Amino acid sequence: MTARSLEIGPAGIRAARTTEVLRAERGLGQRQLAARCTALSRPMSITMLSRIELAKRRCDIEDLVAIAEALQVSPTALLQGPGAT
Repeated sequence: MTARSLEIGPAGIRAARTTEVLRAERGLGQRQLAARCTALSRPMSITMLSRIELAKRRCDIEDLVAIAEALQVSPTALLQGPGAT
């Protein structure tokens, strides 16, 4: 049986876009945000973060919580979209 890739749905795409927008609004580079996530005990490379922002990698719940905490917003804010914060 072949493994099938999981598509990223609308909520994942909104979270990806919101992550990118909030990171830029806070003047953070991908390296800085990835380092903040890693410091919060969620190891994250720049490549992982870039792929999440580009909606090329699924953002699991642990990633979502760490990114939200690193950006000082709630996980719900990431799911609601850029205009909701």
